[in-house]
Amino acid sequence: MRHLLSLSLAAATTTALFVSTLAAEAEKAPNKETGFTTLFNGKNLEGWHGAVENYEVVDGSIVCKEGKGGTLYAKEEYNDFIFRFEFKLPPGGNNGVAVRSSGKGNPAWEAFEIQTLDNTHPKYAKLQPYQYHGSVYGLVSAKREGLKPVGEWNSQEILFRGSHIKVTLNGTVIVDQDLSTIDLSKVKRVPKGVNRRGGFIGFAGHSDPVQMRNIRIKRLK
Repeated sequence: MRHLLSLSLAAATTTALFVSTLAAEAEKAPNKETGFTTLFNGKNLEGWHGAVENYEVVDGSIVCKEGKGGTLYAKEEYNDFIFRFEFKLPPGGNNGVAVRSSGKGNPAWEAFEIQTLDNTHPKYAKLQPYQYHGSVYGLVSAKREGLKPVGEWNSQEILFRGSHIKVTLNGTVIVDQDLSTIDLSKVKRVPKGVNRRGGFIGFAGHSDPVQMRNIRIKRLK
């Protein structure tokens, strides 16, 4: 009996030490969200500008009003950054992330727009490769993978440093491109803002009630 009790005490001690070690390692592990600033308070569009009247807050998410559009911009401008957010697509949903925008004109041509799109909808079956989800519109075609079924929340990260852009969707890298290596003579319609190195970031609505939440950004030096 004493032998069994000793074994039980030893096992309990080992378990406690293991748990303690895991906790210590967790404290040492780098926080992947360190340095990020939240851009959306989950309640209203305070701090945003642009087509504010065409968007609304529903259940803690920013939503483009159905039949409306335009670009909603966060307050400040950013050069190099990591932008993270979650989004949910309705069937056939179409939106975009405007980056390094001057705040004027269509970001797809005046700056950069990263597509947010329901790749599975029949009406998008014949799009150009650079028009599908995650693509840098007109410039870089994204891999058509990683999207969750329509109606589920997706997590996306956009990293922009200098001329290098990387888009990660639900843990899958779908774009990893140095824009300076693109032969623009072979691009059908080159965005005017292809050489922009800073500007506003926001959402380019295309009349569909796409939802966005948990929006945060980190400046890169």
